[in-house]
Amino acid sequence: MKFLYGIFILLAFSGFTNATNLTDGVDGLLAGTFSFILIGLFLITSNSDIRNLISIIFSGICAFLYFNLPKAKIFMGDTGSLAIGSLFVSLLVILKLEVFLFIFGLVYVLETLSVMLQVGYFKYSKGKRIFKMAPLHHHFELSGWKENKVVTIFSLITLILCIIGVNVI
Repeated sequence: MKFLYGIFILLAFSGFTNATNLTDGVDGLLAGTFSFILIGLFLITSNSDIRNLISIIFSGICAFLYFNLPKAKIFMGDTGSLAIGSLFVSLLVILKLEVFLFIFGLVYVLETLSVMLQVGYFKYSKGKRIFKMAPLHHHFELSGWKENKVVTIFSLITLILCIIGVNVI
């Protein structure tokens, strides 16, 4: 079982670092969703060292959001988005709450699935598309949603999932 667990963790790191990178395509989207995840993780753990780490990261995310909300004056880039993905998986592994990857991180999973479905269907159908554009947040933008609405809705979905996750424990 330890071997399978190791494979799962490798896939989780690979998958969620890529997923958070895909999500970082609209001003404030990744930082906004991840801030709610950090709050949920803070509420779940009683370990003071992890709470201190979460507090520091949350403070940095809030400072970043101040300058990143539309119209962004700074952007995160791959370095930040990949670090957030690894931190997300790392915290859940340390807390032994790996199942919450798919509860807290559902927005990231949906963003990645939208890309996988779009590419697969495009190749299979020889040029047809499921979404107007992938990842999913760009589909909603092309459907007429403003950036602020996309960020707000995706962040609220993450907030609701974090509330559910915190109450499950």
